[in-house]
Amino acid sequence: MAIYVRRSTDDEHQPFSLDAQRAALTKYVNAQPNWVIVADFEDDASGATADRPGLQKALRAAKAGRFDLLIVYRTDRFTRRLFDLLDLVAQLDNAGVAFASSTEQFDTGTPIGRLFLHLLGMFAEFERSVIIDRVKHGMTTKASKGKWAGGTRPYGYLVNPETQRLVPNPTEVPILRDIFRLYTHDRLGTRAIADELNRRGIPNRTGSPWAGYTINRILDNPAYVGDIAYRDVYVPDAHEPLIDRDTFARAQQIATARGDAQTQRAMSDSDYYLTGLLTCPHCGHKYIGTSANGRTRRYRYYTCFSRTRYGKAGCPAPRIPADEIDQAVLQALHAFYTTAEPVLAAIIERARAQHSDTHTDRHAELDAITAQIKTAETSIDRYHAAFENGTMDDATAGPRIKELRARIEQLRARQAEVTDQLDTQPAPPPPGTIERLRAYLDRVTTVGTHGERKAAIESLIADIKITDQGVIPVFRIPTQEHPLPPDEGNEGESPVRTMVRLVGRAGLEPATEGL
Repeated sequence: MAIYVRRSTDDEHQPFSLDAQRAALTKYVNAQPNWVIVADFEDDASGATADRPGLQKALRAAKAGRFDLLIVYRTDRFTRRLFDLLDLVAQLDNAGVAFASSTEQFDTGTPIGRLFLHLLGMFAEFERSVIIDRVKHGMTTKASKGKWAGGTRPYGYLVNPETQRLVPNPTEVPILRDIFRLYTHDRLGTRAIADELNRRGIPNRTGSPWAGYTINRILDNPAYVGDIAYRDVYVPDAHEPLIDRDTFARAQQIATARGDAQTQRAMSDSDYYLTGLLTCPHCGHKYIGTSANGRTRRYRYYTCFSRTRYGKAGCPAPRIPADEIDQAVLQALHAFYTTAEPVLAAIIERARAQHSDTHTDRHAELDAITAQIKTAETSIDRYHAAFENGTMDDATAGPRIKELRARIEQLRARQAEVTDQLDTQPAPPPPGTIERLRAYLDRVTTVGTHGERKAAIESLIADIKITDQGVIPVFRIPTQEHPLPPDEGNEGESPVRTMVRLVGRAGLEPATEGL
């Protein structure tokens, strides 16, 4: 038989320590004839979830047949959720392992015993709910008295362990006040403030680089004017303020005004043509639309997502002027389809030849990948068996299994990619498609609305790469499977794509290769 013990953080004032449970269980087992403890499992975690290391180890050992009875001090040590209790007992039952409690007498082999077990599970879940309510009530009570309710302290403050009130942190207060000054006086945005703090080499509370959303939470936290806000409780002047109320109110007004402007920009589906298409060459993230207000006009840019969120510390990739690249990419699209037929014919012919030449190699690669996946899965099964049989510990088996699973995930991704390559036969666009596209793009580039231009780019450009040679859009070639831009019939895009090179922000140089 095996024993399982668990202690949770909510057991601080209850007589359920791991040693106390283990001693009681050992005494109970010794009083039974012919009972021998062959395994001991423990957890120091909440019973709100069954995803606990010790519990999962016990289940694996049960399935491996290492014991025939699992005993706990009390049912709520096993779990405090009725659903989990029934599921766990079912898993043990399927493995041929009985379940028992040293303080609660029931026999899961009889109907009355199973009913009693259900009742115990219901009481355990009820007790858990009571504990949660008690904790929330305790935090609410602390907040109502002007104390810090709990959780992560605000930047700029420490929590006095005796009074449980917030007190200024001398090393962080100057930085905190500078954040509000940069926002309300210098009118920097949250991302720009994060960038400035990172440039100075100032870490945040956790020692990590600053991010714009962290600055935003600081600017919105009433704790800095001395107030405590927790759920429905609001206590003014609960501790020493770090920011005066006028400055805090000014910050809220600025945030509201900027939020309204950003909402309007977000609602406009034609403000930025290339959002999500530009790929950062430094970090691989996509560029998104951003803007800055000058003295006389608003400047639009495409900025790497990492730089947008974390500043230059997140990514050093430069911003790209949006007006210029939007126009250049649209002109490149129009110019390509103006003389597309001979280029497309050559690319499709080359793609077909390449597809035929590599067909045998792709099949061989697919067979090799399938064999590698099977070998890795077999290795994982062996590590599991060795661990469950006790010939290998978790410290050895765990990391290796994790590596093998990551390898299998990579192999499956490549397997799907190769399979798609084998199934995809390059094909030309349907008759008349290029002529219709040319007429469509003539109209869009001359008199089209912003929304129509954005729709054309989204429909006909798959990706835009930024290289040392310039900006390279990758065009989609329509076939009969997916739709063209909304007013151009029922043709659509193909897996065959062609590439043109946009040198700098102007001249176009068609490539002679297919992708």
